[in-house]
Amino acid sequence: MKNIKVLGSGCTKCVKTAEAIEQIAKEMGVLISVEKESSPEAIMNYGVMSTPAVIINDQLVHSGSIPHRDEIESWLKSGNGL
Repeated sequence: MKNIKVLGSGCTKCVKTAEAIEQIAKEMGVLISVEKESSPEAIMNYGVMSTPAVIINDQLVHSGSIPHRDEIESWLKSGNGL
């Protein structure tokens, strides 16, 4: 199971990012855990300067925009811990 965090203030883009990841994972049959993190301290701990940001298994993989579907699919397909 992949542990995914979506970092952001709770803005529309952050919500859409989390929803997209959950929907695509469901379509692909991939088990994930999605957590939304809005704490400024937690966001800064990851060194994120623009949100939404996506953290997978404690590794920053994306920040600053809603990720494209092909990016999300590649994260979910990856077997290297990402």
